[in-house]
Amino acid sequence: MSFRYHLAALFITVAAQSVHAADLNIAVEGVASADGRVMVALFDSAETYRRKPVRALVAPAAAGTVRIDVKDLAPGDYAFVVYHDANANNQLDMNPVGMPVEDFAFSNNAMGQGGAPGFDAARFTLPAAGLATTVNLR
Repeated sequence: MSFRYHLAALFITVAAQSVHAADLNIAVEGVASADGRVMVALFDSAETYRRKPVRALVAPAAAGTVRIDVKDLAPGDYAFVVYHDANANNQLDMNPVGMPVEDFAFSNNAMGQGGAPGFDAARFTLPAAGLATTVNLR
């Protein structure tokens, strides 16, 4: 096969991938301080929710609002968990009875009853055009 054929095939593959890639822009409001960092875990199914993220992102904390961009995602259903890791120990700290002591949020600002919300409560659809969403830490 010719070099032109391979080049054309490569171009078509790259173009097809970029057509199907969507960006997710998350605004995390209510960050209490510039200490530590803001952590995001993105999930694409109920089976992997809160267990195995498809993406994990970290951004430096800043008092007020922190913006996190997730690039090149396939359109579809997702949910995310975000927390302010104020002491930068890479975990959501809990008190002795298992309640978070660092601020957190779920996509859709979903709240569970006596625990974390399920995937369906936090689920949102990412269209091919992309999506901007805002959550409030609590």
